[in-house]
Amino acid sequence: MKARLPQGMGGGSQNMQSMLRQAQKMQEDIEAKKAELEEKEYVVTSGGGMVEITVLGNHTVKAVGIDPEVVDPDDVEMLEDMLLAAFNEAMRQIDEESERELEKVTGGLNIPGL
Repeated sequence: MKARLPQGMGGGSQNMQSMLRQAQKMQEDIEAKKAELEEKEYVVTSGGGMVEITVLGNHTVKAVGIDPEVVDPDDVEMLEDMLLAAFNEAMRQIDEESERELEKVTGGLNIPGL
């Protein structure tokens, strides 16, 4: 008695070639999406807009803006806290969007290293 595979399973080399093409297309789509996300700019503020940072999707800080009113030599800690909050929020947004966008490309498939 011969075992039968479900419809669409098996089929020899033609099915394997189709799967390889799909995997290659997914890999190309992932690389394109990664490149797109790395170039995206994220502008984040903290302290009610007193501090503004611009970070690229590859986690590179492009610009930092500080309202002169917040520069108080007697309270440097407040400025440091606002900068830290802005940087952390930017990194969180980048990671969250990258995960969401790459999940769209992979169809939710968990691929190590992404």
